[in-house]
Amino acid sequence: MTSFITRPALLRGVVATCRFISEHRAKRPLCSVRSYATGEDNRVPKIYTKTGDKGFSSTFTGERRPKEDHIFEALGNTDELSSAIGLAREFCLDKDHTFTYQLDKIQCILQDVGSNIATPRSSARESHIKKTKFAAQPIVELETWIDKFTEELPPLTSFILPSGGKSSAALHLARTVCRRAERSVAPIVRSGEADPDVAKFLNRLSDYLFTVARYAAMKEGSEEKIYKRPE
Repeated sequence: MTSFITRPALLRGVVATCRFISEHRAKRPLCSVRSYATGEDNRVPKIYTKTGDKGFSSTFTGERRPKEDHIFEALGNTDELSSAIGLAREFCLDKDHTFTYQLDKIQCILQDVGSNIATPRSSARESHIKKTKFAAQPIVELETWIDKFTEELPPLTSFILPSGGKSSAALHLARTVCRRAERSVAPIVRSGEADPDVAKFLNRLSDYLFTVARYAAMKEGSEEKIYKRPE
C-alpha cells in the first residue's frame, strides 16, 4: 500500500495516537511522507510538526478540529488502552503466560480502531472509508478466546476486586481503561461517524481482559480478592 497522506497537517490527527495502520493489515507504515533514508541527507528527522501548537489537530480526512473534540478524546483513550495493555503484557511475559501473543494482536487491532475513529464519515471520501474500514472478525476471535479461558476457570460466584498478582491487576487496569474508551467511542458510532463494529470490539475486549485477568491469577496461583461488605 502506498502512502495516502500527502500533507503534514493530515498526518497529525492519526499519528497523534496511532502512527501506523497496523502491520497485520497494511504490512507497511502509514506514513512515507518523511524520508528516513540516510544516503547523502544525514539530517535527523524531527518528531514534532508544530501544527498543533494553536490547539487544533487534523483528522485523517483533513478536517482541523479542536484537540478537545470528541474524536481526539476517543483517540486518546484508545491510545491509553493500548499502553495499558502493553504494560500488562510485560508483567505477563515475566510469568511466561502463553496468551501474550493475543495481547500483541489486540494492540495491532487497536491501531485499526484508531484509524477508523480518525476518519469521520461526514467528511470522508470513499477512498478514506475503504482504507480504514473495521472488520468484524476480531470480535469473533475475542469471543473464541473468552470461551476457551472460561472453560478452565472456576465459576464466578462473587464480585472480585482487581487483584491476583501483578499480571492480573494490570489486566484489570487495562479493562477499566477499555471501558472508558468504549464510552467515548459510543456517541461517535451512534452519530454514524465510525463503524459500529468498533464499539462492539471494545465492548468485547473489556470482557476478554476481565476473563484473562482471572486466568492469569489462576495460572500464577495468586488469590483473587473477593468483595466483602465492610462491617
